[in-house]
Amino acid sequence: MARRALPRILSSGSDRIARGRELARTAADGATDVLHPLITITRGLRMLAAAGRQKWADTPKDRRGPALVLIAASVLVIAFIPYGPMLALVTVMGVAAWQGRDRTPPARTGPDEAEARRLQSLYEALVPYLSVPEDPSPLFAHGGEWSKAFGEHAFDAQGRLTRLQLAYPAYFTDGEPEARARIEQVLYAKSGRGREYHFDWHEEANQLVMTVLPALSTSIAAQRFVTAPGETVLGFTDDGAVPRTVPVVVGDGHRNAPPVLWRTGPRSAEPHLLVAGQPGSGVTSLLRSIALQAVRHGDVLIVEGSGTGEFTCLTGRTGVLAVEYGLAGALAGLEWAAHETERRLIAANQARQSGRPAPEDIKRPLWILVDRPGVFGQLAEAEGRPDPQELLHVPLRHGRAAHVTVVVADQLDGLDALSETVRTHTRARVVLGAVAAPQVEAVLGAPPHTTPTPDVPPGRGYARLGTGPVLRIQVPATPDPYDDETSETHRRAVVDLLPERQAPYEETASAAPSPPPPPSPEQREEQEHRQQIQTHEPDRPLGTVHTPRPPVRPVPAEG
Repeated sequence: MARRALPRILSSGSDRIARGRELARTAADGATDVLHPLITITRGLRMLAAAGRQKWADTPKDRRGPALVLIAASVLVIAFIPYGPMLALVTVMGVAAWQGRDRTPPARTGPDEAEARRLQSLYEALVPYLSVPEDPSPLFAHGGEWSKAFGEHAFDAQGRLTRLQLAYPAYFTDGEPEARARIEQVLYAKSGRGREYHFDWHEEANQLVMTVLPALSTSIAAQRFVTAPGETVLGFTDDGAVPRTVPVVVGDGHRNAPPVLWRTGPRSAEPHLLVAGQPGSGVTSLLRSIALQAVRHGDVLIVEGSGTGEFTCLTGRTGVLAVEYGLAGALAGLEWAAHETERRLIAANQARQSGRPAPEDIKRPLWILVDRPGVFGQLAEAEGRPDPQELLHVPLRHGRAAHVTVVVADQLDGLDALSETVRTHTRARVVLGAVAAPQVEAVLGAPPHTTPTPDVPPGRGYARLGTGPVLRIQVPATPDPYDDETSETHRRAVVDLLPERQAPYEETASAAPSPPPPPSPEQREEQEHRQQIQTHEPDRPLGTVHTPRPPVRPVPAEG
């Protein structure tokens, strides 16, 4: 069926309404321009009247009479002076116009003189890198105008750049990391050192946007984060860097913060974690934060190679299997973890073959936290014992299917001592501390998207989960509650997360029923007699009377 055209009144109504709105807007703007002096004078008269009423209200009552006489005398004098009323009216109108003027400061249409000099110097510094002699109309040239290459720009209160959008010529090799690094280094040096810059390259539009990132908040302490089982909060990152936020307690208030979530379990693509950092960068605090979150849904085995007792607060707690500090304990604990991983794999395989669900005892997550395994390797080599890292091969290779998660932490100068299996199977990486960009790339496998700063607070660094993007991270403050330098607020936050202590072995043994008394000599003789009977005649039930058989005598032959 053919489609009928709409009536003319319906098809052209929207155009008439748009033209009517435009005419009304134009008329209103014209009337505002014409009546602007009258509006200004009216506003000034209103302000003068309000000031007069306030002045009259503040005048004491005993002085109001003389004030009225003085005003009346002034009016009479003005009335008798030639052109007095006209001059008074002109004066009042002038004062009202001055009082009613628009005092809003005019909006800045461009940078001031100092900011313009800074932009020009930055433009001149980029000329050797973004121009070639063969270009007939170069975008960057000595003595050129910076406004042709620089678009949006913003400055802080100190006059330093906080945001800059620049265009570069199409022949610039923006696909080469070395060429990008040169431009980023120039911008970093000329815009001000000591800050963290983010460079966003738009190759399609030949544009680069430089932004100064604010410092990540260090006020988030250890607490119970709103996460699902199998999710662990490693730290917090920039707003908009991750698609999810979690509510956190900051001081006396609440707010939503973007977390760096690490997912573990059978469906995780990065089941194991490697943490590297410099001394005092917060590596141990991150392991302590992970342990406090892991004991909520699983069991934790901690092996500390530094021997400083950073995990003493977790000793004897519910869900903490052991906290080992020596080589012998580390070997025993990791050997048990390897056998437990094998047991879980066998149980899961048997359940799968028989068509039954997996047993509940193998579904409970098992966490193995190893801090500085390189120290144990040196001790084991000196004593002629096996390296504890060799016992991590089974949990690292098969831990995902057995609900076993391994977290290895070491210093940057000790990463070379890690075995190939540890480096291969720890695909989730975190590096903490004031680390240069090449070191970050060596640990994470990708360069950072920002310029690292020389001074960072503890727990500050970068994180990368598998092949994902490199994220800035700030670890929640989780200090040792037994340290004297820990603040009371942070100490109380960690203590509130600690699980309850388990009953000591002595109390468990005293609560158990007492063993039966030893048997008497007669009872022992009876038990030995029954054991002999059961050995010679196993078919005879215990408790029956045994009658010995008479010996068989030979029958004499006849004759």
